[in-house]
Amino acid sequence: MRPLPKTTPAIELPRADGAPLAGVRVLDLTRLLPGPMATLHLADLGADVIKIEDLGAGDYATPAVRALVNRNKRAIRIDLKTPQGAAALLRMCRDADVLIEGFRPGVMQRLAVGYEAVSAANPRIVYCSLSGFGQTGPLRDQPGHDLNYGALTGVVDQMGTADSPALSNLPLADLLGGTMTALMGVLAALFDAARTGRGRQVDVAIADGVLAHAVLPLAALNQHGHVPPAGQGTLTGGLACYAVYRTSDGRFVAVGALERKFWDALCRRLEREDLVPLHRSGDPATEERLRRELTQIFGARPLAHWNTLFADGQACVAPVLRLDEALAHPHFQARGMVLQAGSGPRQLGCPVKLSGFDPGAPRPAPRAGQHTDEVLRESGFSESDIDALRDAGAIG
Repeated sequence: MRPLPKTTPAIELPRADGAPLAGVRVLDLTRLLPGPMATLHLADLGADVIKIEDLGAGDYATPAVRALVNRNKRAIRIDLKTPQGAAALLRMCRDADVLIEGFRPGVMQRLAVGYEAVSAANPRIVYCSLSGFGQTGPLRDQPGHDLNYGALTGVVDQMGTADSPALSNLPLADLLGGTMTALMGVLAALFDAARTGRGRQVDVAIADGVLAHAVLPLAALNQHGHVPPAGQGTLTGGLACYAVYRTSDGRFVAVGALERKFWDALCRRLEREDLVPLHRSGDPATEERLRRELTQIFGARPLAHWNTLFADGQACVAPVLRLDEALAHPHFQARGMVLQAGSGPRQLGCPVKLSGFDPGAPRPAPRAGQHTDEVLRESGFSESDIDALRDAGAIG
């Protein structure tokens, strides 16, 4: 028998403690929702996010939205249309790690702060351009909103019922296609810049981001040559075991018994063993008959009854909660997903939990320009420099 190789003594690695993005400075030139949400996540993870707004309307998100998506950030006001303002931003870029902008393609170049100019000032900077349709392509200059991006990518077609597509108050294109895709690109480029010393331009199109996640419709298209009509797919209404049912008090329960074990548990709790063989029958008529049965069953009792009956979750039946109820749920409270800082509004917690890091109480969203002088001083501007910029109308 050959002797076992000698083992190398274990190397004692330092413990990972503190904010993972501590020391990372982000210049945030985005507005409204997708960009500010991306930089919110970076701020929650410890990055020093500096929100840069113009001297006019600035970020015209509603005050309630602004308070939620700009916590843990600092704010300055710069007029990039002035040469002095553009020069001030370039000077700030020298010490920054990331710049994220959400203007139409070409705007930053016209302001003399495009990727080429910024990269020349700081070759290691990660420069993320977040737009509706990207920096290239026939639609690059076309305006749009979440609904438009979802419509053009075939996503809206899969939402709703056969009668009409549905509108969602969770903007999937903005948040999945924009926010999360921008985060992925920024963090990947930031990791690479730490290794190589060279940054990259990250071109994120909201439409690309939402299209890239249309996996289930594409699987159906590849398999069958077409996608199911809205309301008839496996997860969109084609199965009675995966649907929402109204209760007697006008509330709803969500039944997600896709797997046979959950369906069996559901039927046992309902004392309807006769329904067990009908699980995922593959026959539209049978599914419709089963749906009528379940509609009648769940419609006979109030939501509280079903909450008690399915409290252990073993049948994959859940109440359809309102947001205020979800925020009060013990599970989300225990997970730190509801935050309150002083007398400010309730905040949604960071969804990423990391060992050795407690984000603590959030700082409230800053007022526009609240930290202008403070940030400029940190970037090496003297008091006379700051006074000159203010006299020129370049900062607020």
